[in-house]
Amino acid sequence: MPTGSEKRVLSATEEARGEDGEAERLLHELDADTEFDKAMDDRGGLDSLTRRRRNAERWCLTAVTCAVYIGLGLAIAVLGPTFKQLSENVNSNVANMSFIIVVRAFGYVGGSMTGGILFDCMNQKLLLGLAMLITSLGLYVIPWCTKVLLLTAIMAVIGMSLGCSDTGGNIVILDAWGKNSGPHLQALHFSFALGAVIAPLLSKMALNLRPLQESESKNTSVLLHNRNMELFGLEISIDMLPYIVISTYILLVSFALFILFLQSIQKHEKMVETEDEQQTAMYHNALMLLMFLFFFFNVGAEVAYGSYVFTYATTFVHMDETKAAGLNSVFWGAFAVIRALAIFFAVYMYPGTIILLSVVGCTASSLLMVLFNQSSLVLWAGTAVFGASLAASLPSGISWARQYTTISGKSASLFVIGSALGEMGIPVIVGFLQGKFEEFPVLMYTMLGCSVISTFLFPAMYKIATTTLERTAKHLGDGEERKALLSGPGHYEDDEDAQDWNEVDFDVMKMNDTRRNSVIETSRVIQVE
Repeated sequence: MPTGSEKRVLSATEEARGEDGEAERLLHELDADTEFDKAMDDRGGLDSLTRRRRNAERWCLTAVTCAVYIGLGLAIAVLGPTFKQLSENVNSNVANMSFIIVVRAFGYVGGSMTGGILFDCMNQKLLLGLAMLITSLGLYVIPWCTKVLLLTAIMAVIGMSLGCSDTGGNIVILDAWGKNSGPHLQALHFSFALGAVIAPLLSKMALNLRPLQESESKNTSVLLHNRNMELFGLEISIDMLPYIVISTYILLVSFALFILFLQSIQKHEKMVETEDEQQTAMYHNALMLLMFLFFFFNVGAEVAYGSYVFTYATTFVHMDETKAAGLNSVFWGAFAVIRALAIFFAVYMYPGTIILLSVVGCTASSLLMVLFNQSSLVLWAGTAVFGASLAASLPSGISWARQYTTISGKSASLFVIGSALGEMGIPVIVGFLQGKFEEFPVLMYTMLGCSVISTFLFPAMYKIATTTLERTAKHLGDGEERKALLSGPGHYEDDEDAQDWNEVDFDVMKMNDTRRNSVIETSRVIQVE
């Protein structure tokens, strides 16, 4: 049994060991903190540089894709102002030439379907560049086309390339920005409207290039000669110059896409790398079908109203042609302005909110124009509101659907096909019924019907999408527990900064485990000694 002096020695020894253990534990914690801070500094610098580079690439790709859509708007809208000259080139009249519009529309649908398949299995930049290159070459050939059959074939090919490009542009933006693609989709579709506005201006500029003495000439051969000029060693009508300008622009855009493709070959990485990027809704097919119908009625109403409001105003409301032309300008002007402003609206508003405002505005304005169909004041106000309400529905619908399910090439092509069929079908129905019932406001009742159907379609789409989310939440597995705990609101799930901070949180937990284990091991060593 130890004596008093021996007990004091043992107590001093235990105190010394305790102090040594405490000091060793503090050293371990200091080393762990230093290692953690160093790792954080290294990762922060690397992630910051990588994030800046990815954002720069995405913005560059978005700018080029918007340039693609400007080309689409130019290529589609240039046909109207030059239609008469095209018929003269092939020795036909305007009535017999109307079938080339139908041929191009069917080509557009076929190109959308083909592009939807190809964009899922080919490089998107390469395929989009090839489609724009084909469009450019087709537009280059049109001014020298003198055979109806050849012109028809060229229009079909151009329609296919345009449909493919339309599908591809939406896919490129969705893949680049993920669920945060709302403002970028709005900018994309505004670019299309911008191109459609520029095309008639190019035609007007070409007309101004005609020699002044043309109006004084009585000789038909001299008149035709004055309208022609030499280009690339071939004679071309001045009226056809917009095709050369537009095709050259589209050719430059295709070269830009090829450059982006060559750069992407060396990197082999996606723009957005999040775990939920490939989620698919449980009722994906049903949701896509409803979206198809939604775009069918919305785009169909847009084209039908823009095409027939002039005729409706002159025949039913008995408005003079000058005011009726102004009414048409009000519709497309409101459409273009709101589509531009929607780029900024999409930054602060959810896509679903924009869609809700759109369908309510369309229904209210069309209802008023039906109830007061003889009032010119209501017609002016209703036209402006109707055009503004339709403007943002298409891009908002795509970005809204992306929040709930993956939009593949096939899904995007379904949207484009629905829009194209609505663009063809509803104006034909309105024209047919208007001819049968001249004293009845067919146009306004059709617009009201399309608006009401869209109003009922959106809640159905929302119900299907939210039911999918509820069931997914109930069946959340252990493998997704980490993601569920660290994810913020759905609007920020794709944010790369949040993802980086999530990884940091787990590193902190890992470092804490390391510290705890080191302290335990140190205490064990002391006990053994």
